[in-house]
Amino acid sequence: MSRVLITGSTDGLGLMAAQLLTDQGHQVTLHARNEARAADARDALPAAEDVLIGDLSSIAGMHQVAAQANQHARFDGVIHNAGVGYREPRRIPTVDGLSHVFAINVLAPYLLTALIPRPDRLVYLSSGMHRGGDVDLEDLQWENRRWNGSQAYADSKLLDVVLAFAVARRWPDVRSNALEPGWVPTKMGGPGAPDDMSLAPVTQAWLAVSDDPAAQVSGGYFFHQRARATHPLASSAQVQADLLARCAEITGVQLPG
Repeated sequence: MSRVLITGSTDGLGLMAAQLLTDQGHQVTLHARNEARAADARDALPAAEDVLIGDLSSIAGMHQVAAQANQHARFDGVIHNAGVGYREPRRIPTVDGLSHVFAINVLAPYLLTALIPRPDRLVYLSSGMHRGGDVDLEDLQWENRRWNGSQAYADSKLLDVVLAFAVARRWPDVRSNALEPGWVPTKMGGPGAPDDMSLAPVTQAWLAVSDDPAAQVSGGYFFHQRARATHPLASSAQVQADLLARCAEITGVQLPG
């Protein structure tokens, strides 16, 4: 049995992955952005061990979630599932003055990774759209560019892969991987999304707990449990180091090791 934390797991793919894992006999801790959503999560998955509460759009909320996580015994796996999509109509600044998309999709998984004791496995959700992403570390908050929601999302998903690979390089004792679940009809994907919803949560659960040798790797990128090519910049050691440095600068928290 493994103990797994899943962020953004009150509904959608996060909750589906949680259900898969509890059905397999694993202990799952969910995460919700507020008390009302936490109540929904408890109703949806009574077998969950706990529900952490905190709004990942703020640095304070990220710290809040990490503090609650650290009151538990060490997790064997953490799935960084929380995210916002590509339909954001404008640049929404957070309370910290950050881009909403960047804060939730990139900075939250960075800071939680840095603050929570190292699990055996880390799983970061990306998207096939990351291949159209751009690494613009000088304008992460879209202050100097005209806002483009699709591009901001693609950029954030590329940075999620960069983060997963950076952690794999920094922490060789941890299996750190990224994946794309496919374009599926979630709230984020929309009702017209063509991919198979039933397959979408399988890979994240598999990477978090499976004894399959194919899942016991690090620095990989997957789609439906198969390795898939990524944007070339994701594997750049310099880009990885630069992203970690920028996130540390924004948060004041260095990734250990």
